[in-house]
Parts: sequence; C-alpha cells; structure tokens
Amino acid sequence: MRTWTSLVMVVMLHLELTPSDPASVHDGTEANFGAIGVDVGGLVKDPLTGEMVPEAPGAVPTDPNEYKYELQCHLGGGDFDTPCLGRQLECKDGPDGEEGIPVTWLSRPRGVPGAVWAHHSGPTCLFDARPEDLLPRIAADIQREFQSLPVNAGTVVAQPSPHTLRGAETNFYADAAEQQFDVTMFGQQVHIVATPVQYTWNYGDGTVFGPQPSMGGPLPQDRWGEKTRTSHAYGATGDFQVMLTTTFQGTYSVNAGPPLPIPGQGQFSAPPQTISVWRSLTRNYADDCNANSQGQGCPGTAR
Repeated sequence: MRTWTSLVMVVMLHLELTPSDPASVHDGTEANFGAIGVDVGGLVKDPLTGEMVPEAPGAVPTDPNEYKYELQCHLGGGDFDTPCLGRQLECKDGPDGEEGIPVTWLSRPRGVPGAVWAHHSGPTCLFDARPEDLLPRIAADIQREFQSLPVNAGTVVAQPSPHTLRGAETNFYADAAEQQFDVTMFGQQVHIVATPVQYTWNYGDGTVFGPQPSMGGPLPQDRWGEKTRTSHAYGATGDFQVMLTTTFQGTYSVNAGPPLPIPGQGQFSAPPQTISVWRSLTRNYADDCNANSQGQGCPGTAR
C-alpha cells in the first residue's frame, strides 16, 4: 500500500502535467491536458518527410474510437477518491527502474456529437512523466517493428499430398493463426497483435492467385479432386514448389492502453511445400474376368 507521502507526490506530478492550454510536443503534435486527463490525438505519417503529423482535417481515421487517460482515483478538478487512493495500483520498477503513474484509459466514439467518455481498460501503469512525447515516436516506428517480428506465416497443406495428378484439382489451404508479441519501445511496454487477413498463392508453375481473403479449407477424402476457391490444376508433370505469402494486419497498445491500428500491413512467407505431379493412364477393357481370367486387364495379367 502506498504511503500518504508517495500519494501526494503522484498527485503533484499529475498537476504539473495539466496546464490549462494544450501542450505542444517536439513534433508539433498537440496532446490536450485538462482537468480530466490527456487526449491522445490521431497521427499520420507525412509521405514527403516521413514525420508523424496530426491527421489532416477531413481525413478518415482507421480507428472508430478516440482515447485518453486519467489518473486512477481522479474525480475531476483537484479531487480524488480517498478510499480508492488507499488501494491504488503500485507502479514501481519500470523498464528503466523509474516509478510510474497509475492511470485508467477512457474511450468514446470518434466524431459522435455528445458522446461521453467511458472506461476502456486499466488501471495500469504509465512509466513516463510525459508519455505524449513517446506515443508519436512509437507510432512512427511501429510499422518497422511490426515487419521485423518473427510472425509465423502459417503452413501450406495440399490434398492430395505429396503426389497429385496432372489435370486434376489439387486443394490447397493455409494453416495460419493470430499471434501476439510483447516488445519494448523507448522504454515502454508495447503489446502487438498480428491477425492474418489475406493470402497469396504461388503454385510453382507460373500461376499466382491473390492476394485474396480466403485461406481455403480441408476437404474430406471422398471429395478430393473438386474445385475449390484455392485449388489448382497442373497442366504438366514434375515437382513444383508451392509458396504462400500471408498478409497480416496489426494492432498495438502501449502500457496496456487501448489497442490502436498499425498503419499498413505486414507480409510474411511460409516455407515452400513440394508437390509432385504425376500423369494418369486410362485404358478400357472388354474382357469379362469371370469368364476369362487371362483377359486383358484382369488381375495377374500383363497390362
């Protein structure tokens, strides 16, 4: 449990961060500090300079909500809930050994007149006295971080496999799943969720299908050879390397805050799957093996 002295220090720290006017951060982005909390404004990357800048007026946001945080136990103005302070979250031993601030995250629908702020998540610890300086930096680098993650693109499954027939439909499908990662960026804990959204098939014979949203699916053995959304019929025999590229969409949250969309997408390739295409021969025989056991095509006779 915190002592009263440490509680006063937390309150004083919050008051130091709440001037009545918006505080401009180093990249020109404004984070609005008021009596209730801190608004986290939308950011976009300038294609000419690569810097993070506020969203242009009229821009269509990728997240339907907007977010802000406030101190845990804050009642508004300079008032705090005294019983709540007695069980306030301990925020010690941050990424760089510093103490943090206990906060809760609020959200409301973006652009809805009269929308009220509602609890989104928390309480959680914010381990930076001026997180508005770090959020734009994280937003600027999150796409590169996303691309460098060891995301598993999934595996390629073929029916039938490892051999199939020339001219027959071979059913391919992907075995891919959502994945989660925890990384540290600028001393902040960042949680990333990668979700597969599109798939591109390279069947190894010059045919490419996608990107498209279907990962395909298995067929029962008695239906092998049917045409499916992701099946392919080879026109020649031989061994072919089937390659799958999976496109992932990501979200990230900073210090257990609200999930925010990662701009752009990440593409990851699965290990290639070898498929051997054989040819089939069809012959018709007129002999009745019951009447002539040595007839062409009968068991035990040369073909």
